[in-house]
Amino acid sequence: MSEETNAAAGTKTRQPALEGWFTLNQDQPHLIGNQCNRCGTYYFPRARHFCKNPACDGEQFDDVELSRTGRVWSFTNAEYQPPPPYVAAEPFVPFTIAAVELAKEKMIVLGQVVAGVNPSDLKAGMEMELVLDTLFEDDSAEHITWKWKPVASNHHES
Repeated sequence: MSEETNAAAGTKTRQPALEGWFTLNQDQPHLIGNQCNRCGTYYFPRARHFCKNPACDGEQFDDVELSRTGRVWSFTNAEYQPPPPYVAAEPFVPFTIAAVELAKEKMIVLGQVVAGVNPSDLKAGMEMELVLDTLFEDDSAEHITWKWKPVASNHHES
């Protein structure tokens, strides 16, 4: 179906808000980063020309799907609309932001937290998982991004 057909049918095309930054697998999305072939350092967003590790002069990178889970490193709220190029739904609704340390890569990735989760619901070290959610919609498309969601406590109890 074309976007016009989708719009006429009342359904919208789902498309990434940032092309190539994450997979669109609704059940198990991943951020797409890369890894230096020489020293193994991970990057998100992807490194392009040279490794930023000062001890490495690598220039070759492999694209990798990054960990889907991690732990809260820090968090805050966004009570004001971020400046362009950020595109927010109108009217602007404040949201929570979390910096999450990825499980395997041990790097920090900043992102929105799903709606309904406030800073008072989070704590440092809390386990989070990557999910896909709508960033904003326009007349023809639903623009998707990644967000962080607390892992339910029953998921990691044994």
